[in-house]
Amino acid sequence: MTINYKCFGIFIFFWVGIHQISFAQRKPLQLWYSKPAMVWEETLPVGNGRLGMTPDGGVFSEKIILNDITLWSGAPQDANNYNAYKALPEIRRLIAEGKNDEAQALVNQSFVCTGNGSGSVPFGCFQMLGELSLDFNYKAGVKEYTNYNRYLALGDALIHSKYRIDGVNYTREYFSSFDDDVNVIRITSDVPGRLNFSIALNRPEKADIRVIGNELQMYGTLDSGTPDRGMSYLSAVRAVLKGGKQTAKDNRLVIENATEVIIYVSAGTSYKNKDFSASVAAMMAKAVKKDYLKQKEAHVANFQRLYNRVYLELGGTDLSHVPVNERLKNFRLHPEADNGLPVLFYQYGRYLAISSTRKGLLPPNLQGLWANQIQTPWNGDYHLDVNVQMNHWPMEVSNLSELNLPLADLVEGMVAPGQRTAKAYYDAPGWVAHVITNIWGFTEPGESASWGATKVGSGWLCSNLWDHYAFTEDHEYLRKIYPVLKQAALFYSSMLIKDVKSGYLVTSPSSSPENTFYLPNGKTASICAGPTIDNQIIRELFSNVITASRILKTDQDFATELERKLSHVPPAGIIGKDGRLLEWMEDYKETDAQHRHISHLYGLFPAALITSDGTPELAEACRRTLDVRGDDGPSWSIAYKLLFWARLHDGERSYKLFKELLKPTLRTDINYGAGGGVYPNLLSAGPPFQIDGNFGGAAGIAEMLIQSHTGKIELLPALPNAWKASGTVKGLKARGNYTVDFSWKDGKVTTYQVRSVKNKKVKVLVNGITREEKVSPN
Repeated sequence: MTINYKCFGIFIFFWVGIHQISFAQRKPLQLWYSKPAMVWEETLPVGNGRLGMTPDGGVFSEKIILNDITLWSGAPQDANNYNAYKALPEIRRLIAEGKNDEAQALVNQSFVCTGNGSGSVPFGCFQMLGELSLDFNYKAGVKEYTNYNRYLALGDALIHSKYRIDGVNYTREYFSSFDDDVNVIRITSDVPGRLNFSIALNRPEKADIRVIGNELQMYGTLDSGTPDRGMSYLSAVRAVLKGGKQTAKDNRLVIENATEVIIYVSAGTSYKNKDFSASVAAMMAKAVKKDYLKQKEAHVANFQRLYNRVYLELGGTDLSHVPVNERLKNFRLHPEADNGLPVLFYQYGRYLAISSTRKGLLPPNLQGLWANQIQTPWNGDYHLDVNVQMNHWPMEVSNLSELNLPLADLVEGMVAPGQRTAKAYYDAPGWVAHVITNIWGFTEPGESASWGATKVGSGWLCSNLWDHYAFTEDHEYLRKIYPVLKQAALFYSSMLIKDVKSGYLVTSPSSSPENTFYLPNGKTASICAGPTIDNQIIRELFSNVITASRILKTDQDFATELERKLSHVPPAGIIGKDGRLLEWMEDYKETDAQHRHISHLYGLFPAALITSDGTPELAEACRRTLDVRGDDGPSWSIAYKLLFWARLHDGERSYKLFKELLKPTLRTDINYGAGGGVYPNLLSAGPPFQIDGNFGGAAGIAEMLIQSHTGKIELLPALPNAWKASGTVKGLKARGNYTVDFSWKDGKVTTYQVRSVKNKKVKVLVNGITREEKVSPN
């Protein structure tokens, strides 16, 4: 049933259906370049959620980095200090007496993990799988090539490269198959018999290479750091030729005088698969039998089932005819000339999400699934004080809801180890996780109080889990995650103690992620009682558990207890004497006024505890906080600030942050301050590469266009002047399981459509007017 309304010159459509709607971009989106990649940060990524690769497109020699998201060193470990809880009363006493520096010294003695924590082999790290090398032989003496073009077709999840040498046109096509679960590379020449090259596999360590028959293999076992065997892996390569011949020499496959070569790369690890070698062989056997065009067709169709759910167009001009590396430079100077670049960046964020995770696998880590090193920065792990959460912020609103489920699975696996950690350090029931985790379920504090003592990692993860329910209203899912939420709330409830100064119930000891303050004695500390982020996350978590208990009709006594404690938890924010939101219960001076973390604004985003309409004083305090923090930082920090300003309905400041996020850079040093941006391949630079900036930026663009956290759907809440002329978006999601399309002109919504699958009432705020409409299914 379709209902048409005409009101205030706006055509409004409410349509309800159960079918997935697909929207292809009118102009295909591409990341394209006129030369091969000189560094890895110029390569283009493909991935199918498990396998990935980044080819550099080299003409004479090509390096293709291979990845498997499950390839980790390390192993499950128990790094808990089971005597830590004995120091808890003394630590709390010192904090209550204002001796935070002494409390921190005691935390460093007894309230950190045993061993070396994140620097230890048992913790492990996400690692590159290996490197596929292609070395080409052309006509003797030829060193020049022309007509070079290399591009990633976002809507097809295909990389292409083309060039011409000595009158011959060569093409290459790459994809990580969403159908056959192998990497595929097709190489052709338009003159018969002109393909001559060799294929090799290598890895910096833990690699044995062999050729068996017509298959090149690389296999090995990584360090576990424990007496148990580490993770094993296998990568297999085959080439299928048209014309020419194939031989093996020195652990290489050698191709001579072929016209077309299709290279298949099958890979697997022992992660949750004891028979991975058989799986690798089966996937290879299946893939090589398929017709290539049908194989590619199936891959594109499977990818597009997710990708084509959202369409975005911003009016004005774009520079899609210009290589992306040049577009970034132009955008820095004249952003108004390229409204196509924000569209490309947003859809690229969705592309990266689809390509780096899928149901039943692992969530994207700090690098998604693309790494070019054995020792990835920060272990390529899951940081729980903003980063892995940011990776998932665009999923729901961007109509990729099922991509949140791998995170839910990861968190569910953290509950049992988190219960041991809760008991060891706090003698508390429930479960807790601190700042870092891995695929092995690490929940212990980090090895230094300055960053590792933050204890709301588990609570923040629960926020992401709840978000999936808020958007989908899937009661079966809620029933599944409820024990995770309840056990987290049980821990925080048991942790709350009365603050002698304020009378509030607070956590102690704790910290505000990675930030430090000055004490009256001139010394510095991180350890404190009741940092603002703890109070905000506890408020949100308790409220969500109370709501869930009512929906599921369970644990009413526990919900009542949480309600009682909520009335004694500090408010969502306290305003300091300078008008900023306090980061700690005390009005401490931070050691770094432009610190990259802004954790005390959690209540503004992702939570809905602070809003411009509901808590205007706190919203203004957030503005002042952000002004002091500044607009620069690592890329993820810039993206987070963009989201904050969008929630404050400031489109111009949001857009300023977006422009800041797109600063071109080639830096790869580890950076904790200013200087974030993007690489020529549009992957975000902390630096080094961290994918959270891509996901945070994509979430920020969506948040500028639609918000639904206050009980209504708000269209164009933070539209910048640069996008006001005209625009269209289709397929975005709102909380309550609504799908929303709308168009605008001159900054005003002209048409919109809301779709649902149930009888619902929905409030829509459009052009300053709120309407409540009934939406009925067919």
